[in-house]
Amino acid sequence: MNTQSVEPVVIPQSRRLYWTMRREFWENRSLYLVPVTVAALFLAGFLISVLHPSVHMHTGMSLDPVHQQEQHYNIASLFIMGTTLLVVMMYCVDALYSERRDRSVLFWKSLPVSDVTTVVAKAAIPVLVMPLLMFAVTVVTQAVMLLLSSVVMLARGQNVAALWTHLRLFQMSLGLLFHLVAIHGFWYAPIYCWLLLVSAFARRAPFLWVVLPPLAIGVVEKIAFNTSHFGAFLAHRFFGGPAEDAPFVGDSMTMDALTWVDVGRFLADPGLWTGLLAAAAFLALAVWLRRSREPM
Repeated sequence: MNTQSVEPVVIPQSRRLYWTMRREFWENRSLYLVPVTVAALFLAGFLISVLHPSVHMHTGMSLDPVHQQEQHYNIASLFIMGTTLLVVMMYCVDALYSERRDRSVLFWKSLPVSDVTTVVAKAAIPVLVMPLLMFAVTVVTQAVMLLLSSVVMLARGQNVAALWTHLRLFQMSLGLLFHLVAIHGFWYAPIYCWLLLVSAFARRAPFLWVVLPPLAIGVVEKIAFNTSHFGAFLAHRFFGGPAEDAPFVGDSMTMDALTWVDVGRFLADPGLWTGLLAAAAFLALAVWLRRSREPM
């Protein structure tokens, strides 16, 4: 009787990364439920404001529907981005801490998935996946807003041609995509990776470990040198870009800031590349800590 050896099935690394990322969404449903819920609530409020006669008269939508629609788009983008950013940061703080706390890390380490793949998958969620998800939810929300406005204007006998022909829908969507990928993805990458590092390190109260080291550095600098360079550096990183002469500053979420995109200036900024190097260093430390730390 001939016996044939059975070769083990080799799972490609890309497939392992893909299923690890899917597992993150299965375990953290708030990552996609929060932006969808915020978008649904905003659409409900938008519909009420459009249908209510007094609100309609107060906003002057009939006088300048294009301008009003762009303002509503801006507000919708801010709400979705702001709430999702908070959820993403909470996810990063809890991503590696919770699996040690509930000891599920023992089960996940028994699977043929390395620590590097696990940590990279957790970092890819805020850096790569969530900006695209926010973009998709925001664009769908804006499309529904445009359809609702058109239906209401047609029902009132108003002309919707100006709304469809003069609305800079493509430019706004392109600028929004750039802002989300560049700022909420790559520019904030060191922030996300720092949170993941703290999540892998902390044995108790990870949120305190997130805040206390930067706060201590700022206090020591202020006492020793009477300067605030570290605080200015953190503000520079959190606000999303150079403080001067940049179209991608995170705190200037106007339509012009989302429309005029200068990719070359963003890629040439040294802060982008130093931040990515810092993110890589944080991830390497997080991988080492996940490999060496025991469950709590």
